Amino acid sequence: MQLDEGRRAAEAGDWVAAGHVFVRAAMEGSTEGAELVAQVTVELVSLADGGSAEAAALLAGIYLEHFDESALPMAERYARVAAEAGIPAGQRTYGHMLVMGLGVEEDRSRAAELFRAAAEGGDACVFNLAQLVDAPDESLRLLEAAAREGVVAAGAVLADRLSALDRDEEALGGYVWAAERGHVGAMNAAACWYRDGFGTTQDPVQAVRWFFVMFAHGDGNGSHEAIQLAKAGALNEEQIRDAGQLAGDPGAAEALIGTVRTASEPEKVCNQPCLDPPDRP
Repeated sequence: MQLDEGRRAAEAGDWVAAGHVFVRAAMEGSTEGAELVAQVTVELVSLADGGSAEAAALLAGIYLEHFDESALPMAERYARVAAEAGIPAGQRTYGHMLVMGLGVEEDRSRAAELFRAAAEGGDACVFNLAQLVDAPDESLRLLEAAAREGVVAAGAVLADRLSALDRDEEALGGYVWAAERGHVGAMNAAACWYRDGFGTTQDPVQAVRWFFVMFAHGDGNGSHEAIQLAKAGALNEEQIRDAGQLAGDPGAAEALIGTVRTASEPEKVCNQPCLDPPDRP
């Protein structure tokens, strides 16, 4: 359906709208969308060279995200044109290139100016700006705004900043918010804080819950940490099952219980009298 929308826009000659649809599809993993992005580039070049700043902004992003390093000069050219025209997406792209030194000399001060202008223009790039602002209060405000807009990484960074200010209870809330939205680093922080009682009272159930979720996201440290807690007797089998339910993974709880039971079983000792080996011929 999404690609059909893009095709209709292309048939109507609205190459910018079509390009946005194809880019969105490509970002969501569509191979066909990625192919259509490459095809629409030709039309966007014509529009951008003809004076369309919106086409230039979209084209800059395409060159930066969908082409190799040989396209960096083109990305820089169109991003600069769009930024100078006041297009927020162009300001964001050009600012990103300046921060990373992609095809241009690194200039974090100029990048911050561009991110600020883009944010004021309605672009969701306040997270980028927040990481460049020196004033702590403004940085926190921008991170909070980015988190409200759904930028998960902003929630994790905000939690880090709050922790550095000894605002531990708020920091834990930030880690949990980001963890609930798939941020593995925040999962680890939340688990460790619940385990150690930072920002809250010690809660081994919540700790094991987030260690389980970490493991489900491919981080094996979560499994190791959960085993260590269970072996230390920090929670019983019922609590382990509670953690599994909270994590949405009851199977992980049963596996952990089985591991702990096996580890606690005493070694079997043979009490039968030893027999002499049979005589060899």
